Amino acid sequence: MSEQQLPVVVIGAGPTGLAAAAHLVERGIEPLVLEAGPAAAAAVHEWSHVRLFSTWGELTNPAAEKLLAPTGWTKPDTASYPTGGDWSELYLQPLADVLGERVRYRTTVTGVSRSGRDRIVDADRDSQPFVVHLATADGEERVSARAVIDASGTWSTPGPAGASGLPALGEKAAADRITYRVPDLKDPALRARYAGKRTAVIGSGASAFTALATLADVAQEESGTHAVWILRRGISGSTFGGGEADELPARGALGLAAKAAVDAGYADAVTGFHTEAIERADDGRLVLVGEDGRRLDPVDEIIVLTGFRPDLSFLSEVRLGLDERLQAPLELAPLIDPNQHSCGTVYPHGHKELSHPEQGIFLVGMKSYGRAPTFLAMTGYEQVRSVTAALAGDIESADRVELTLPETGVCGGAGLFDDPAAEQAGGGGCCAAPAPALVQIGIGAPASSGSC
Repeated sequence: MSEQQLPVVVIGAGPTGLAAAAHLVERGIEPLVLEAGPAAAAAVHEWSHVRLFSTWGELTNPAAEKLLAPTGWTKPDTASYPTGGDWSELYLQPLADVLGERVRYRTTVTGVSRSGRDRIVDADRDSQPFVVHLATADGEERVSARAVIDASGTWSTPGPAGASGLPALGEKAAADRITYRVPDLKDPALRARYAGKRTAVIGSGASAFTALATLADVAQEESGTHAVWILRRGISGSTFGGGEADELPARGALGLAAKAAVDAGYADAVTGFHTEAIERADDGRLVLVGEDGRRLDPVDEIIVLTGFRPDLSFLSEVRLGLDERLQAPLELAPLIDPNQHSCGTVYPHGHKELSHPEQGIFLVGMKSYGRAPTFLAMTGYEQVRSVTAALAGDIESADRVELTLPETGVCGGAGLFDDPAAEQAGGGGCCAAPAPALVQIGIGAPASSGSC
């Protein structure tokens, strides 16, 4: 079989991976989607209770809609906000079903290489197909591919509580009282874990806002429920997001819901706290210890929401060009670097910015952002449209990238959070942001996984 007859392997049957497969089919290129979970969008299933801050109109892909149309599929109300469960059940799994045997489940990618070439060998490298190493229920397997699109996301590798980027002392030993996801507090078992308890929430993004707002809901019904919000920076105009200035209204409302939780006394903010250690008190509760020596009052539970990072372990034998800080493609990194800006505006990018020294491999979707935040589904859809056009040889279409994302209404690089001068200026960064006004909204306003 010639290399051009080989499939393009897509790693991950999530929103971006399935969109890539749909575009490949539209281009007449055979995709093979490899999904580690038992069904499509396995990661989305794990946050099925969370409501996205993007509407249905921003969460489906045109190429995918064309594949779904002959099945009688009807697009949900474009102005409504689905939960992760809705997104999976009403769109992602039906799309995977249409793709049929092109999607393989319970198949974990353990390695990617060039046929007969480790990362050192130059000779005849680009003419060799990729070999994708798999672990399945039946054992090990290898699949040849003409190209690889890695849309495996970052869900499986959350950031730790430790401020240094590594687990805090005692963090692993305290795993029985720590979660790295927004808990579903409508689940009676999980609700009992947090109701009437004191919970630390570590993080400053949309997921932390969601957790604070959800705990505030519980606090209104269950006395003794209280949150301690751990911030590595101080309170500034951008702490609660962009509010009414956010061009995604539900995203802005989410930050305001978190502000309402603090203002109503359901949560206390601890600022400038860099977690160094987590110690076990005599009664089993946990004590957070800061790098500055501060010891906080014991908490019953800790919710760590400090972002995610890409798993690059199975890509060790291919030549990637990644930014040393963000672990994002070199050409993309300056456009999304939160050390410089976080205004929500991402410049147009496609196959060129997503390319690597190893021709034919692309990291797309959330994984393309490395450790940078504020990824939107529509970003991934545009990425794979451009990448699949390039793989099809339609460079004119691949280069014609048009991506205009809604602004967050917030500016101020994450890299400035420890800078006192930047805090006094209201966050610093690429532009100034006014303090968000508190509006009358329910604590249970539409939430987000922090990325959609």
